Amino acid sequence: MDEKLDLDEHFVATYDELRRLAARVSGNDRGPTLNPTALVNEAYIKLAGTPGLVPESPLHFRRLAARAMRQVLVEAARRRRSLKRGGDVAIVTFDDDAVSRDAGASDVIELDQALERLSRMNARQALLVEYRFFGGAEVAEAAAMLGISESTALRDWRVARAWLESQLRPVG
Repeated sequence: MDEKLDLDEHFVATYDELRRLAARVSGNDRGPTLNPTALVNEAYIKLAGTPGLVPESPLHFRRLAARAMRQVLVEAARRRRSLKRGGDVAIVTFDDDAVSRDAGASDVIELDQALERLSRMNARQALLVEYRFFGGAEVAEAAAMLGISESTALRDWRVARAWLESQLRPVG
């Protein structure tokens, strides 16, 4: 892909990959607002609504898509949480597959809040988690997205994962 693609072309070229990722990220949540197709479409609408947005590369598009999917999931989780205060409790874990299939609305919101705290301490680690968890990137892909070595990304991943697990661990 030497030529610069516009947002629509990137979306079309990666739609199947984004939909597979959305299925992994949304896990067991099969509600009408978070099925994989809806999640991908909502993320696209969010991106398309940004004036003058032209991805610089396929990696740049993946960073943008990961951020948009995170935002859509958090917004949907907040809506659901406001409708049913608290009954949706599951534990977010950071396994080597990077995505928990059991993340519920409360967990997505808690993860988002923890990522915001991590971002204030170490923005690169927070982006790495976002790219891996919400963007489905492998360590090597996330390293390329961040412009760092794979060994640095692995080290950051281990540290960020341990910190987030300590923050998201149930009290009791």
